[in-house]
Amino acid sequence: MRSVSLSAFFALAFTCLAATASADQSLFTLHGIVRDTTGAPIGGARVTAAPEAATGTVSTVSDQRGEFSLALDPGRYTITVAVAGFDDASQRIVAGRTGDASRAFVMQLAGILESVDVTAGRDPGAAIISSATKTPTPLRDVPQAVTVVTKELIRDQLMTSMADVIQYVPGVTSHQGENNRDQMIMRGNSSSADFFVNGVRDDAQYYRDLYNVARIEALKGPNAMMFGRGGAGGVINRVTKDPEFRSFREVLLQGGSHGDRRVAADLDQPIGSTVAVRLNAMSERSDSFRNDVGLDRWGVTPTLTVTPGRATRMTFRYEHLHDTRVADRGITSFHGRPADVDIATFYGDPDQSAVRSTVGLASAVLEQRVGRTTIRNQTLFGDYDRFYQNFVPGAPAADGARVALTAYNNASVRRNLFNQTDVTFAVSTGAVAHMLLAGAEVGHQRTDNFRNTGFFNNATTSILVPFSNPLTTMPVTFRQNATDADNNVRTNVTAMYAQDQIAIDHHVQVLAGLRVDRFDLQYHNNRNGDALQRIDRLVSPRLGLVYKPVAPVSLYGNYTVTALPSSGDQFSALTTITQQVEPEKFRNYELGAKWDVVRDLSVTTAVYRLDRTNTRALDPNDPTRIVQTGSQRTNGYEIGVNGRVTPAWRIAGGYAAQDAFVTRATIAARAGAEVGQVPRHTLSLWNTYQLHPRVAAAAGLLYRSDMFATIDNTVTLPGYVRGDLAAYLTLARPLRLQVNVENVLNARYYINADSNTNISPGLPRTVRVGLTTTF
Repeated sequence: MRSVSLSAFFALAFTCLAATASADQSLFTLHGIVRDTTGAPIGGARVTAAPEAATGTVSTVSDQRGEFSLALDPGRYTITVAVAGFDDASQRIVAGRTGDASRAFVMQLAGILESVDVTAGRDPGAAIISSATKTPTPLRDVPQAVTVVTKELIRDQLMTSMADVIQYVPGVTSHQGENNRDQMIMRGNSSSADFFVNGVRDDAQYYRDLYNVARIEALKGPNAMMFGRGGAGGVINRVTKDPEFRSFREVLLQGGSHGDRRVAADLDQPIGSTVAVRLNAMSERSDSFRNDVGLDRWGVTPTLTVTPGRATRMTFRYEHLHDTRVADRGITSFHGRPADVDIATFYGDPDQSAVRSTVGLASAVLEQRVGRTTIRNQTLFGDYDRFYQNFVPGAPAADGARVALTAYNNASVRRNLFNQTDVTFAVSTGAVAHMLLAGAEVGHQRTDNFRNTGFFNNATTSILVPFSNPLTTMPVTFRQNATDADNNVRTNVTAMYAQDQIAIDHHVQVLAGLRVDRFDLQYHNNRNGDALQRIDRLVSPRLGLVYKPVAPVSLYGNYTVTALPSSGDQFSALTTITQQVEPEKFRNYELGAKWDVVRDLSVTTAVYRLDRTNTRALDPNDPTRIVQTGSQRTNGYEIGVNGRVTPAWRIAGGYAAQDAFVTRATIAARAGAEVGQVPRHTLSLWNTYQLHPRVAAAAGLLYRSDMFATIDNTVTLPGYVRGDLAAYLTLARPLRLQVNVENVLNARYYINADSNTNISPGLPRTVRVGLTTTF
């Protein structure tokens, strides 16, 4: 696939439009507007219509003009409007068989500000999200592809890691990350740094846990306008759990195959009417289907929310996470495929293989509303201490009898300090409504890196071990060789940005923004005393257009740009050559549609083209010089579905088709080469069916086509199909038992790689049991 046909996209969009328009012709329509006491429109207000003589509700969200529409069956309804920071407002109406009516709602400021959240399953079309625009915006009206993995889906599948989540995000695949960190590939671009927590950069290399997560947001395509440098293919944002001013207790006990043992707790407690606390905690000690591999981790997150005034909210949070595990680089390859060895085969010495990370994240958020203006200030301090020591399988001998083995360790310490200030203001200019945003971000990062090479018997850096039994107990001395890193890197970031969300009428919305970053990197090589510096000024525009032919349908287009400085996403090294290199540029062009098919079911689809330029290449006339003539392109199409097909049947999943390839030769690959670990086709689908008020069952399907391990296109990871099953039983009101079976048919597959000779096998058949109690 060297291009993606737009005809399929537009056919789907217009089919959706026709079907929706036809469905709405026979219904009564309620039009309304939501304003505050100053007359300013309120976007993102949740509007719910509850029938008096039947069950089931209809919901929507007001747009930036404060306007909304609801299609209703005949009957009497109570219309309730709810929005963070205001008291609820209600009115009663009578809906006829046809016709329409108009209502206005004036919202009064409340004593307690509630946090904005995404609805989970009940009304996906009315979900709102803040990270994509830094303002509460209906997900349906965000002009880019966004996948939200809810806490319900995380719970139903007993997810514990970012890799678990990524399986259900169309167009995103997990990278092995040397099996010591989270790493992802989005729209053909690999990154270990494009991770955020509550919208703030969390870019150190470590494994994140989900015990304190309310939801995961995957925002596809360049996102520099909101998140700054990098984010070439997209970003992953963790939204953590806040206190909810309600007494709540939940404990999860989990166990299963391969020595799986885990306990997690979620405790929420209000203290009076203005203070609430929440405590999330987790402890896990699990083994693996891989020989001699296991992990031991624990985490705790206390959160305090204070609402001292009618329009003020303060939230303080601290997370401490400690993770230790055996470093496992997977298996090697042979004759262009993963080696035909037992998938449990370990390479090296597990007793000398370790990954350790200790993470502390402290944050403070202040939200203040003054008339039509909302001010939000957030500070995040991150302290990351990480070490890993591993044995790396290399290429096997030509006869397949032996395989090369090397070893090294790496230590890094990083401290991040970021502060963001956002000011939003709603204003109308005639018939046009604006939601204006102005903001600034300042950040400082300091990183120390130190690497040692392993010398077997204190003499050689590489040995050969038997192909079928590559374990070794040979003594290894770790010390620096001539090129091992010993450096200190400091980065200072100053950014300013502005955005206008414009609602021209009921049908047309425009999103325009611009961000300017000053990225100052200072590199010091402790080995030779080299001190290098590079300063880049990064300009990141964003333009989006949303057309809503009818309320449940949004058709959109967008254009975004981001840049990646020459130091890379982890800025671990700078040389006299790369010091002269301009940032890489990423340009994304996207068309999409979002449609609420029925009240509780949403479908989203997008086609896109992402161009990567300024990529490094060798000068064809002087191979000792680097020129920035290389380029890469990703064409893609994706479709996602989420919600309730029927009152008993919930569904979540998506399909993605991608073609990522080198358009002009780079240092790493020839023109025409396919980007590694970007499969042409991926599919994920999870279905849950409520068989009885106390009994539910679920079935999942994961499919991935063949893909190359790396960009040299010499080793192929075969495609696979994996089936999963689950059952849920409510034993008593506070007790919920679930059994999850992954890879039911015990298919053999390989999930990802770090190189041609570091390949991770997928899970064999695995059973996990979870018991949840709430009180």
